Amino acid sequence: MNAAIGQRRGSGPFGRGAVLGMVVIGFTAFIAMLYFLSTGDTGGRDNNGAAHAAANGLNGYSALVRLLEADGYEVKRSREMSGLDTPDLLVLTPPAFSDAEELSKIVRDRAYVGPTMVILPKWIAFGFPPDTPLEVRSQVKDGWVQLGDAYPPDWAEELDEPFAIEAQIATDETPTWAGLQSQGELPDQTVVGAAPKADHRALIVDGAARRLVVKLSNVDMFDDSIDTESVTIVIEPDLMNNYGLSDGNRATLAMKLIEEAGYGRDYPVTFDLTLNGLGASVNLLTLAFQPPFLAATLCLIVAMIIVGWRSFQRFGPAVADGPAIAFGKSRLVTNGAGLIMRAGRLRLLAEPYTELSARRLATAMGLTKHDPDSLDAALKARLPREETFSQRAARLRDAKSPSDILRAAQALKELEGKLSK
Repeated sequence: MNAAIGQRRGSGPFGRGAVLGMVVIGFTAFIAMLYFLSTGDTGGRDNNGAAHAAANGLNGYSALVRLLEADGYEVKRSREMSGLDTPDLLVLTPPAFSDAEELSKIVRDRAYVGPTMVILPKWIAFGFPPDTPLEVRSQVKDGWVQLGDAYPPDWAEELDEPFAIEAQIATDETPTWAGLQSQGELPDQTVVGAAPKADHRALIVDGAARRLVVKLSNVDMFDDSIDTESVTIVIEPDLMNNYGLSDGNRATLAMKLIEEAGYGRDYPVTFDLTLNGLGASVNLLTLAFQPPFLAATLCLIVAMIIVGWRSFQRFGPAVADGPAIAFGKSRLVTNGAGLIMRAGRLRLLAEPYTELSARRLATAMGLTKHDPDSLDAALKARLPREETFSQRAARLRDAKSPSDILRAAQALKELEGKLSK
């Protein structure tokens, strides 16, 4: 048998088909992970009952998104901060606890980029409690909410001028709206409106002349004339949210407001989701195929192909290594001797070997003691012409080099051999 010592050939624990199946499943899972990362779908829940474009609750705006898409608009839901720089009509739906300074900066910077619509939040929304009757819960769909109290956000008044809005809540038994050559009723008696303001042009007002939707007029900001006509603020969100779009008249108004806020019917609309906490991380799939990471990605792909090809093209089963230390007394002695030689401590064996040799000689000559004097006297009687034990033991103790130590040890061993004859 020509197998190497200490090695043996064994059959692999898995067959080629099983290994191929594991590779295919793992590769498929990896590709699926990259796909979901590229689409931003990492398991988060968008339809969470908040007031944004991905929510199906009464306070959400998913119906507006579907309405625009059905009417031929190109609609996007932006999950990245870079989406705030889009030249499209950008619809912002900031939550009730937004940062007024950050929102002011976004809207101010947008004046140089494209049109902006800001829809104020209104409702406190909450899900259905566990004690909801079963007949009701069976009809509740994912993302549906119950509307609580209404209140304008505090940050509306804290926005920089001219964006600040002094929103107020009023109750009308028959709440109405009018503007853009249309009129109708609001879905709820609780109305959020604002008093007239010089640099705000009213688009929609209610029956009490409160402003429900305004568009900023051209004003000077920081001594620079900025086109603030591109900023539209929806104070009453029930004109455009899912609650409001339950009425066809209000749905028609929402389309008119989008057209008025943007640059016409053919202009794309982007709904921001980052302000609502639904921003996506960096797209790892796209990043891997962009410089400077493209070269590393290609090298990794080539390396994977080569490793896979070599794995399936090798001849015979894998060679299994034997134990690092073989079994048996002789192997144990050999390994111990090799360790001593490698450590360079051979001289330390002189005294133990002398003691062991003395015991063997005493046993061979029937002595009860194995001290040097007794051994010398007994050897002189048995082998009068041989060198004494004490002389040979002294030569072994005084030896320094491995060759001298070996010769002195052999001299002691010769005495045992001569006594056995």
